[in-house]
Amino acid sequence: MEMSVNCSLWQENSLFVKHFAFSKFSEVPGECFLLFTLILLMFLVSLTGNALITLAICTSPALHTPMYFFLANLSLLEIGYTCTVIPKMLQSLVSEARGISREGCATQMFFFTLFGITECCLLAAMAFDRCIAICSPLHYTTRMSRGVCAHLAMVSWGTGCIVGLGQTNFIFSLNFCGPCEIDHFFCDLPPVLALACGDTSQNEAAIFVVAILCISSPFLLIIYSYVRILVAVLVMPSPEGRHKAFSTCSSHLLVVTLFYGSGSINYLRPKSSHSPGIDKLLALFYTAVTSMLNPIIYSLRNKEVKGALRRTLGLKKILIMNR
Repeated sequence: MEMSVNCSLWQENSLFVKHFAFSKFSEVPGECFLLFTLILLMFLVSLTGNALITLAICTSPALHTPMYFFLANLSLLEIGYTCTVIPKMLQSLVSEARGISREGCATQMFFFTLFGITECCLLAAMAFDRCIAICSPLHYTTRMSRGVCAHLAMVSWGTGCIVGLGQTNFIFSLNFCGPCEIDHFFCDLPPVLALACGDTSQNEAAIFVVAILCISSPFLLIIYSYVRILVAVLVMPSPEGRHKAFSTCSSHLLVVTLFYGSGSINYLRPKSSHSPGIDKLLALFYTAVTSMLNPIIYSLRNKEVKGALRRTLGLKKILIMNR
């Protein structure tokens, strides 16, 4: 009998669950294989796209500006985000080895929370950057210096790390008495918390409070930044200037909509409206789909990034030919 599927064997000599197993997506092998293929393609596109954007920004002096500094951070974050969740998700779809240890589940939850919260903060930092560039162009170089950008990036990553450690420790300090099957693709906070023994109302409240502070607060900062941008753009006398200002923000706005749309629905809607099927679809969207779309959005809608990518790919072709 497979240890990764049958939970009763794990609890024969132990009072508490020390291993978990992810639930099956479907009993029909064809459906699992189809989903495996789709997620694998999205995973490869996401890794390739984000790696190319990071490489292009690092090797192009013209892109060494605050906006692209944050974009490089976002691309690195997306690589870590997908690598944390998707490989185990793919294994669970086509294999009976769907088990994960308590320590492995805690590690996955920590990194997933770290990257998720960091992305919220980075998107807010990118909105602030665009706000300063459009509303105060004469003071842009001083207000968005390298030191300021580095500080904003450090605060974003640091906030993600602190929240990830706190939430993971808070949940895994509980006991899990069974069943041990996680009704999800990965170790997300709500489905793991649902398996804990006893009263978990305090933990649920903590998750909700953190979601409000670390998801809603950056989102409010983004809205405030874009309200200021909109006011500044509307008073511009030149249609070309308005078009240019809007074009520099459109990619970021689209990414914010995709990320916050799925994430806020999943974490901020009432518990009574949660459904395992809907939660899985939303989780699949903000872990695989948005990570794949982000590099496409920024490369297709940005001439500077497209030019840097062409130069980077051209340089790689030359190096290959010289070999």
